[in-house]
Amino acid sequence: MKVLQFSRTGDLAALEVVELPTPVPAEGEVLVQIKAAGLNPSDVKNVLGRFPYTTLPRVPGRDFSGVVIEGPQELVGQEVWGTGNQIGFSRNGSHAGYITLSAKGVALKPKSLSFAQAASLGVPYTTAWDALERSLVGANTRLLVIGANGAVGSAAIALARVRGAQVLAAVRRPEQLKALREQGFEAILLETPEQLGAQVNEVFSGGAEVIFDTTGFWLPAAVPALAQFGRIAIIAAPVDGHVQLPALALYRKGGSVVGINSLLYGVEACARMLEQFGKLFDDGTLPLPGGLIESPLEDGPARYAQVNAGAAEKIILLP
Repeated sequence: MKVLQFSRTGDLAALEVVELPTPVPAEGEVLVQIKAAGLNPSDVKNVLGRFPYTTLPRVPGRDFSGVVIEGPQELVGQEVWGTGNQIGFSRNGSHAGYITLSAKGVALKPKSLSFAQAASLGVPYTTAWDALERSLVGANTRLLVIGANGAVGSAAIALARVRGAQVLAAVRRPEQLKALREQGFEAILLETPEQLGAQVNEVFSGGAEVIFDTTGFWLPAAVPALAQFGRIAIIAAPVDGHVQLPALALYRKGGSVVGINSLLYGVEACARMLEQFGKLFDDGTLPLPGGLIESPLEDGPARYAQVNAGAAEKIILLP
């Protein structure tokens, strides 16, 4: 089978298209023929050496959808999707023709999603789901999502709307603001960090009960926008990992910071998340994803370079 593989890190030139034998599932595993695989920024960072626990040589890729070829009889022939923290790091991932993983690590693919659509959702939606769960977002929660135009931000506002939260989306560009308002979301344009608190308090009297910063750059500015006993969820940080947090102001509000890291969850835990929100696509509660760029697996190295250069479009690799 054709795969993308890297045997060293630090340079995307290490990523090559090579031939490997089709893997053989162990006891309790399935063999999935991959129909589509998502390309996430974390896949690119993996090749660049940002994850010290990755073992080499390695096939990258976390998100996938496909058909079970071997495994428990009740799963053979089923259309499935999956994601998780080992595949692509300590065992071969989804940027390949086939993948093996725990039989409990796949969920039945929603019928309303194409293979490409399903493969686009794993990391963004499980990350957003985890952020909302652990930040206790429910009905009428006043929620601010910073970077609501990105993959995780878009997932967060869609899932939060389903939960009945009061959603305020914050974005950088006027065209993003317009698009969100056309979708029925209340939205603000991010200006300077010093202005964020006032902007949010104009919409949410007393501040946002939960602030989800998907960018990694607004944590200090979020504190003045936070309500008493509020929670700030973060999924990223500056490259050096450090920010100047106004701890006194956070302490006086009784606020807390919640770190959200999708790499804490294995394929079985992720499959349970996919099962929970996957049905919301089939009943029409969640919007179907669009704007995907489908690309042959052989063009993977060039597509990795595009994502590394900041391409906004979601790229789906097709074996």
